[in-house]
Amino acid sequence: MKAELISIGTELLLGEVIDTNAAFLAARLAHCGLNLYYKSVVGDNLKRGSEILKTALLRSDVVVINGGLGPTADDLTREIVSKVTDRRLVGDPALAREIKAWFQKRHGAAYKMPANNLRQAVLPQGARPIRNTQGTAPGFFLELGAKLIVALPGVPGEMKTMFTESVEPHLKSLAGGQILVSRNLNFAGIGESSLEEKLSDLLAAQANPSLALYASRGAVRLRLTAKAQSEKEGWRLIAPWEKRIRERCAAYLYGTDEETLEQAVGLKLSKAGLTVSLAESCTGGLIGHRLTNIPGSSNYFLRGYVAYSNEAKIDDLKVPRETLAEYGAVSEQTARAMAKGVQSRAASDFGLAVTGIAGPGGASAAKPVGLVYIGLASPGDTIVVRHNFSGSREQIKERAAQTALYCLWRAI
Repeated sequence: MKAELISIGTELLLGEVIDTNAAFLAARLAHCGLNLYYKSVVGDNLKRGSEILKTALLRSDVVVINGGLGPTADDLTREIVSKVTDRRLVGDPALAREIKAWFQKRHGAAYKMPANNLRQAVLPQGARPIRNTQGTAPGFFLELGAKLIVALPGVPGEMKTMFTESVEPHLKSLAGGQILVSRNLNFAGIGESSLEEKLSDLLAAQANPSLALYASRGAVRLRLTAKAQSEKEGWRLIAPWEKRIRERCAAYLYGTDEETLEQAVGLKLSKAGLTVSLAESCTGGLIGHRLTNIPGSSNYFLRGYVAYSNEAKIDDLKVPRETLAEYGAVSEQTARAMAKGVQSRAASDFGLAVTGIAGPGGASAAKPVGLVYIGLASPGDTIVVRHNFSGSREQIKERAAQTALYCLWRAI
């Protein structure tokens, strides 16, 4: 079944509110086994809202409308559905009693409820109300032959409860019991196009499960999605594909689903009983911040230095003054000395160092913005890798931190 999502609210178009509801609904619709092909955002306008809904009903089986069910004049979802479906608006006495009871329970029996709240007890003729146990705005189902409109309030807590309790079971039954099961594989140290080349034959042969690549902030994600009658069957379909991908890309695949690279690093360090210390310059403590976001990181992260100035590199990390004078702070030699220095000062198994030019200033023809050296001192060796990152100052710092963590992950 094809589904479509319409988010209503001028505040969404103005960027005043981030539409997290759409992300929630998209994920849950997929879990119900529906194919979400379109998402639209429209302001609080009867004409434009009606045009969007007309289009949605022509191309989709299920249309979920989020927002516009409040008590004020600019809450127009009921009017939009009424206009497009040619169903007059009808008051529901039971809903009116429930809304009055909600206000009396909250404010006391003597409280005089504003009359405009009764607009929420009005539904398009033939609609079935979706009860709202968290607030006053009910939603509704409206069946139009083989089509279905689902309207839900925009308040996130109310919407999520109503969808989970009332809408999701109904949509699963409409989808014939099929659900979507997804597994995300997370990669670092490889770009989206390079990973696509490694998996080109699998991507070409995909059917059920489907495979899709996504890139963001120094990482690549591969989503495997299976359509099945049960979660158990879905995982059975995914398992052989995941196994082949893991075997082929083990050098880059660090985790699944919500697992971060710093979590993967921490897990490997903990299992191996190893420790790490940090010497950061251009990343300004970002690597340490990421590592210490993980509970239990004190078991493997011993200490970190933000050695931004040359004097700090000399005093705290014992980088030879001659090295800085001859090669500069951003150099292979300095990165090597920083890594070995912090490893020695902390008596850790690994010493991880980063020095570079985040920009926008401080660069030269020989050392451009984005030049970063990453040094890693381990029990048996010290390596230094050179990178030329692009982007803003913040992006260069993030990419340097991600790459440094990947170097550490590979070495453990």
